[in-house]
Formats: sequence, C-alpha cells, structure tokens
Amino acid sequence: MADTPDINKVETEDDYTHVRFRDPDRYDEIRTPDWAEQPAESVSEGSEVRTGKVEGEDDWEVTSVLIDEHVDEDKAKEQAREIVDKIES
Repeated sequence: MADTPDINKVETEDDYTHVRFRDPDRYDEIRTPDWAEQPAESVSEGSEVRTGKVEGEDDWEVTSVLIDEHVDEDKAKEQAREIVDKIES
C-alpha cells in the first residue's frame, strides 16, 4: 500500500477547499474522473477528485481533492487524505 502523499498546498476557492497533493505542472493531462466520485462522496458530500497523468507514463495519480466548503480547512485536509487513502490503497 502506498503512503498517502503529503499535502502540498491548501487554497479556499469559490465553493471548495482545494487540497493539493502533487504539483499540477508535472502532469500531461488532468481529469476529474467519474470513477473517483463514489470514494470521494463516501467521505465528504460534494467533493471531487482530480487525477493527473505523468507524461510518458500510463499511470494516473491523485493530484488534488476539492472538498465542499461546508467543512473547515482542517477537516477538509483530513477528509482529503482519507479520500486519497481509499483511492490509492
């Protein structure tokens, strides 16, 4: 089981707390995949997961998690880690 990546940056924007785990600049492509909705919603209602594909590789990694603004920043970080654990375990 992979270790959960460290939180790189946390920003509050619009209706979300954006918890970034990996630098988006290292990815060729970034998506919000449908399959990630269930694990994300099971932890925090209204949350979204963004995944990135490293150029020249087939693997997708979680780049960030957007947590709905109904929780505070500390709770958002905790929930984002839990979502990444579910997806990457």
